[in-house]
Amino acid sequence: MKLSKYGSLIKGGIIEQLQFRTSAILVVVCNLLYLLLIYFLWKAIYASAGTDVVNGMTFSDTMIYLVFASALFNFMEMWIAWNMGSDIRDGRIIIDLLRPIPYPLYLFCALSGNCIVKFVTTFMPTAVVVYFVVGGEIHLGWNILWFVLSASISLVINYFINLFVGTICMYTESIWGINIMKEVVVGILSGATIPLVFFPDTIRTIVMYLPFQAIINSPLELLLHTEYSLGQIGEIIGLQVVWLIVIGLLCNAFFNLSVRRITVNGG
Repeated sequence: MKLSKYGSLIKGGIIEQLQFRTSAILVVVCNLLYLLLIYFLWKAIYASAGTDVVNGMTFSDTMIYLVFASALFNFMEMWIAWNMGSDIRDGRIIIDLLRPIPYPLYLFCALSGNCIVKFVTTFMPTAVVVYFVVGGEIHLGWNILWFVLSASISLVINYFINLFVGTICMYTESIWGINIMKEVVVGILSGATIPLVFFPDTIRTIVMYLPFQAIINSPLELLLHTEYSLGQIGEIIGLQVVWLIVIGLLCNAFFNLSVRRITVNGG
């Protein structure tokens, strides 16, 4: 019965996402413009560097990484903080809190449907196009399995981070500035904007132990580097699992504490 309830929420999220076809098309167009911009940007960077390899990555390697990173980032975007902020201001969150299902789980199931649609309509076509364009530079094998496992963990980590930021709105009643800061921090430190190998050694070492790199960099490392041993793969996924548990516990504790003091329209 419970599984059926959760499945209905996921199905509802899928149907909801499919209703906004124009929005999906605009996202694809904007993403293409973004990729065109970074193509010329990194083309100029490699031309000025005077070498074909920068920090162990060729121009082709960098573009493959960034294209996948952009597709993965778009697939995982949930807009939780924006929705929570709007629901708190309008008072609609009270209805969701009264549902016979924990609010965080309700949100996750509903938004998972959106992510499934975006994975099928944006990430998979991008992966297929990149695979044929680069002429087989991406090797397919067990790395696909590790990637899917890692990306699934990344999705949940990203959800908890967004939920944590959305919960802050219960105190501020405004989420715009905080969420914009979160978007910038996650975009840079996850590897979605700049491959982490281009960071200075000291900063990169620190970033590799933060939860943000587990969102984009970790699954892409497993997808693009088939030479990794089982020990290296286990280390990458193990670190993701550790951050999943830590952030999940912190986020749930923060939400349960904050929901007790929620104020809606002076109530």
